[in-house]
Amino acid sequence: MRKIFLITAIVFTIALSQSSGQSNLTSKENKQTTICNPLNLNYRFCLDKPSRREAADPTMVNFNNEYYLFASKSGGYWHSTDLINWDLITTKDLPLEDYAPTVVVMKDTLYFMASADKPVIYKTGDPKSGIWKVVNPDFPIGMIDPCLFFDDDGRLYFYYGCSNVNPLYAVELDPKTFIPIGKPKELFNSHKDIYGWERAGDYNDKSSRPWIEGSWMTKYNGKYYLQYAAPGTEYKSYCDGLYVSDKPLGEYTLAPGNPCSSKPEGFIAGAGHSSTFQDKYGNYWHISTMTISQKHMFERRLGLFPMFFDKDGELYTYTGFGDFPIKVPGKKIYSPDELLTKWMLLSYNKPVEVSSELKDHPKQNASDENIRTYWSAKTDNKGEWLSIDLRKECKINAVQINFAENETNIFGRDSEIYYQYLLEYSSDNKTWHTLANKTETKTDVPHDYIELKNSVKARFIRLTNYHVPGGTFALADLRVFGNAGGSIPEKFKKFEIVRSATDKCVINLKWNKNSDAIGYNIRYGTQKNKLYLNYQVLGDDSISIKSLNSLSKYFFTIDAFNESGTRKGSDVIEVK
Repeated sequence: MRKIFLITAIVFTIALSQSSGQSNLTSKENKQTTICNPLNLNYRFCLDKPSRREAADPTMVNFNNEYYLFASKSGGYWHSTDLINWDLITTKDLPLEDYAPTVVVMKDTLYFMASADKPVIYKTGDPKSGIWKVVNPDFPIGMIDPCLFFDDDGRLYFYYGCSNVNPLYAVELDPKTFIPIGKPKELFNSHKDIYGWERAGDYNDKSSRPWIEGSWMTKYNGKYYLQYAAPGTEYKSYCDGLYVSDKPLGEYTLAPGNPCSSKPEGFIAGAGHSSTFQDKYGNYWHISTMTISQKHMFERRLGLFPMFFDKDGELYTYTGFGDFPIKVPGKKIYSPDELLTKWMLLSYNKPVEVSSELKDHPKQNASDENIRTYWSAKTDNKGEWLSIDLRKECKINAVQINFAENETNIFGRDSEIYYQYLLEYSSDNKTWHTLANKTETKTDVPHDYIELKNSVKARFIRLTNYHVPGGTFALADLRVFGNAGGSIPEKFKKFEIVRSATDKCVINLKWNKNSDAIGYNIRYGTQKNKLYLNYQVLGDDSISIKSLNSLSKYFFTIDAFNESGTRKGSDVIEVK
C-alpha cells in the first residue's frame, strides 16, 4: 500500500511539474546555452492603468555562486543558477512597490533597500526563502535610486540621486548600524552642453535638462568606477556614463570613451540604469533597463550585456548586435568575440501572412525590428496564426517570440497569465513540422526564446495561438536567427564623416550602401584601438550621431552585415 502511494505521489509530482511549464523541451529544442535580449522574464503587469508590463532599474548580485535579480515594481525577485533559467521568489517582507531597489552582499548576508522618503534596510542570509528582517527602520536619508557598496576593506558606502536639477551624492555608512558617517558629499552633475549622451530625446536632440540617476559602483584594481544613467528612461538613448576615482567619495573624473553602456538602436534600445556584477567564472556583466515606453513612459524591459575591463583599466559594455543571441559562457572569457554565435537575423522585413489583423496593428509590424510597433489578430481565439516567409530556405538556429499586450485588462500577477502556442517550420508552405510544441505548458514567457538542439532548414515559420493571457493574440516581432547560406557582404568601399561646426557633440556619417547588406554596425571610440561604442543601422545609408563628447576626438569604422555574416570594417577614420 505504501509502495502504491509513493508511485502515485511521484506521478502526481511529474504531472504538476509539466502543468506548471517546467518540462517544456520538445525534440527540436535544446537545453539553452544562449540568451537573447530582452530577457525572457515573467515581467509583472503594473497595478495601475493602462495595462502593461514593466521591469526596470535592475540590481543583480552573485550570492554563493547563484544570481538574484531585483527590479522596480516586479512583485518579487528572480533567482538563477546559470543566467539563463529564472524562477520568481515572492515575499511579503520587502517594499517591492518602491522603485530602484539595491542589494549588496556583505559576507554571508544580503542587504536590501529601495527608493523612499523614509527608507528601511532589510537583510537575509537565505534569499530563496523570501524571509527578510529589518536592520535599520529609520534610515535618515530620503532619496531615489540608492546604491549600497561594500568595499574590500570592510567599509560601506551609499550613493544616491535622481534629478534633472541636483547632482549625485555619496556618504559613508556604519556597516553595523547603517547610519551615515558625516555629511553626504556632492559628486557631479550633468553637462549636456559638452556631453552629448546626457542630452534628452531618443536621438539626443531635445533641449530639456537630462535626468542624472541610477548610481552603481564597481571597484577594479584599486580604482572606483561610478556608473550613472542619463538622459531619461523613456528614451532609446538611455545609457550609462562613467566617472573614475582613486577614492570611494572622490574626486571623480570623467572616464574616456563615454558612455560606458549604450544601445541606441535595434529591435529594442536602451542600456541605462544598470548594475554590474561578476559571474561565478569572474566575467563581468551589465544588466540594464531597455525601453518600449509606448503605453506608458515606464513600459520597460531588461537586457543583459557582457562587460569588460581592457588592459588599461577602461570599462566598457559590449552592445554590438545586442539583441541577437549570445552565448552564456561556462568559463572565464577575455573578449566579446568569445560570446558571438554568428547567428544572423533572417526575419527583417520579410513577408508576413496572418489569420486576421487589426487596422492599427498590421501584419508587417511583426517583422520590422521595432518593439514599439506590433501586429495584432482580431481575437485571442485558438487558431489565430502568423506565418513569415524568409524568401529562401535558410539554416535556422533560434527563434524569439515577442508577444505584445493589446487590449489587455490585466493588473499584477495571476495563475492564468501564460502563453500556449505551436511553432512550426516548412520548406514549401504546405508540409509543416513542429519546431516547438507549447500547447499545454503554463508558463508566462512574454519574450520566449527557442534555441534549437539541431539547426533545421526552412523557408517558412508559422506560429499558431492556443492561449494568451488576455487581450488579443499580438506580436511585436517574430524574430528568426540562423544563416542564409550565401556570401557575406562585399568589402566596404567608402564612407564620409562630417562633424558639426557649431555643435561638436554631433557627427554625420554617410556611406555607399552595399547591395548585399541588410544593415550596418558603426563602431567608434576615442582611441583607434578602442572602438567600444556601437550604433546599429538597418536599411539606411546615413546616420546622425548626437551623443559625442564635444572635447574628444573620435575614430570610426563601419561593419556591413547580411543574413550570412558580417564584413568587418577595414578602414578607421579619425575625426578631430
